[in-house]
Amino acid sequence: MVIPENSSIVIFGASGDLTSRKLIPALYHLYAADKLPKSFVILGVSRTEYSDQSYREKLKESLHQLEKTEPSKLDAFCDHLHYQAVNTSDCEDYAKLVTRLDELATQYSFEHRNTLFYLATPPSLYSVIPASLGYHGLNDESDGWKRLIVEKPFGYDLESAIKLDTDIHQHFEEHQIYRIDHYLGKETVQNLLVFRFSNAMFEPLWNRNYIEYVEITGAESLGVEERGGYYDGSGAVRDMFQNHLLQVLAMVGMEPPAQINADSMRDEVVKVLQCLKPLDENDLKDNLVLGQYTESTVRGKFLPSYRDENGVADDSRTETYVGVKACINNWRWNGVPFYIRSGKRLPTRVTEVVIHFKNTPHPVFGQNAPENKLIIRIQPDEGIQMSFGLKEPGAGFKAKEVKMNFHYTSLQETGMLTAYERLLLDALNGDATLFARSDAVRACWEYVQPILDYKQEPKALFGYACGTWGPKEADDLLARRDRAWRFPCKNLTDTDYCEL
Repeated sequence: MVIPENSSIVIFGASGDLTSRKLIPALYHLYAADKLPKSFVILGVSRTEYSDQSYREKLKESLHQLEKTEPSKLDAFCDHLHYQAVNTSDCEDYAKLVTRLDELATQYSFEHRNTLFYLATPPSLYSVIPASLGYHGLNDESDGWKRLIVEKPFGYDLESAIKLDTDIHQHFEEHQIYRIDHYLGKETVQNLLVFRFSNAMFEPLWNRNYIEYVEITGAESLGVEERGGYYDGSGAVRDMFQNHLLQVLAMVGMEPPAQINADSMRDEVVKVLQCLKPLDENDLKDNLVLGQYTESTVRGKFLPSYRDENGVADDSRTETYVGVKACINNWRWNGVPFYIRSGKRLPTRVTEVVIHFKNTPHPVFGQNAPENKLIIRIQPDEGIQMSFGLKEPGAGFKAKEVKMNFHYTSLQETGMLTAYERLLLDALNGDATLFARSDAVRACWEYVQPILDYKQEPKALFGYACGTWGPKEADDLLARRDRAWRFPCKNLTDTDYCEL
């Protein structure tokens, strides 16, 4: 385990929800596990006025509610927490940040001024903060490394993503920029690569010769909750498909990297994304389904329609479901469709990849043989399930489906890091492997932009009742080829009853 160098962690948006729910708990766990440097500073920055002590009390209370904490560890961790009020929209006000970082560097006897800046702010500040840091020289690496973590969304569409990228690059080099996607921090997403490339029994089959089609599902059982105002300007395509699910597709489809390092790994990710067949007019009509949930009663509980959620316009045409048939035009995957879906108010919360293998060509054994499937569960009940055929007891040679399962819980003693813990630790160590690179972000937006343009069409949106698996039109994406979506349970291992 590599311990990061002594450093300052500056969190913009320090009074916000992301900081208290995700970032501070992740940093506390890293500290409690002795994975942070001996000397470090966490400096919260936002407009709200706090003293160091009042900010510590606020976060300590939040940690008590969210986590089991050890009092002595928590007190020691909070001693590293500091706060500086800054008007983040006013470039001149960042002089306060310069002064405070100088004081803390002296207080903690930093030999080098290594600094990690985390933008846990609204996207409207993603260009403003880097420009202000650059104006005051806080991007200068002559006295230590300077790194910038940017939360998604990386733009609102292709045009804004290109502009944001240009704006940030005026003040920070690409090696300094860490675009965070917490999906890539999940152990099970990373395991896709190890599973594929370290097992000789699977890698030779991972191509168009043996795979019929691939499913990628990112389902949520919740609605928009209290995020209606934000979500109505975003939608499922921007919120889940453009980033999380296309990154998972890249992990499934990429070629083996020459080396296990950030450049080699991300080179292969970009190649796959650039090989996605662009969605033309026919694809948008025939291979894309957009949906919006309508009211329903699920297990005796009434669930309102999307348009009745707080903050959502009465005539909103924002999609809460997206289903796409995607194709990768390269040697490995030509002719293999990737069916991708994501939605809110579906029957259960689940993210998984299903590899459907081709049927055996044997004229006798192939007639009644069950389908060979490989299910890679990213969340919840993380694990892998393999389905294949064995002889049914009795006379004859009829095959029946059997399954083999592996669950990550059996490896619990290894102490897996959460996504934010892993990504924060990687950023502190300068490992950009699991962070999106500029060209990959652009390739995703180039693929998605035709969908954003098309969804303005009045006939492009279908309704689906809460608690169902999306619009019936989504079933047609697969039914044309006598295929069907898998309806997963909350548990990896199938049961007699699964959510409808």
